[in-house]
Amino acid sequence: MRTQTKVAAVAALALVVLMIAVFVVAQQRGSEGPQPVSSPEERSAVVREDSRILGEEGASGTTFVEFLDFECEACGAAFPIVEELREEYAGEVTFVVRYFPLPGHFNAERAARAVEAAARQGEFEAMYKKMYETQSSWGEAQEPHDDLFRSFAEDLSLDMAQFDADYVSKEVAERVQRDVDDGLALGVQGTPTFYIDGQLFQPQSVEDFDTALKEAIEK
Repeated sequence: MRTQTKVAAVAALALVVLMIAVFVVAQQRGSEGPQPVSSPEERSAVVREDSRILGEEGASGTTFVEFLDFECEACGAAFPIVEELREEYAGEVTFVVRYFPLPGHFNAERAARAVEAAARQGEFEAMYKKMYETQSSWGEAQEPHDDLFRSFAEDLSLDMAQFDADYVSKEVAERVQRDVDDGLALGVQGTPTFYIDGQLFQPQSVEDFDTALKEAIEK
């Protein structure tokens, strides 16, 4: 990358190590994990019309999709990398977020609901960032952090009555689950899982992100 930082380099190393671990776990379960996308049905499952977007849509038509878990350390490691990509490709690439809270993470589904509830008040990106910036303070905890997530909403000056109602609503829970269902249909088992222009993208280094996006835009 042209503007790679030391933090991103360290995060990249953690990302690669943890993604290898995800692959090993999938192999142990007798599954190869996510497979290349081929059918129109599979492509539509990568991005839906109501999928959440970070920032504005890009003019190139290229989409970068991440199935993520806000409690996942590998996703936390990917966060600064994605932020650099967003800065570098602002106005060109559309960055899409798909919720994929893992069952083994106690607060992951709660975090996804908090982000979705904030999104309904126009603060999707702010809450998305808040989760990763604070992940070390609540990740891996085995007790609910509803009050903490509610405090994030207060920090963002959200309408708290609406946030509280949305956070526990069936609609928000189903919205998160739709993303999970799409991921499962695609074979996603771990996070982060990336797609570029509807095709599975499995980076082996930080440079791969930049290279893949450049190639996608040039197409």
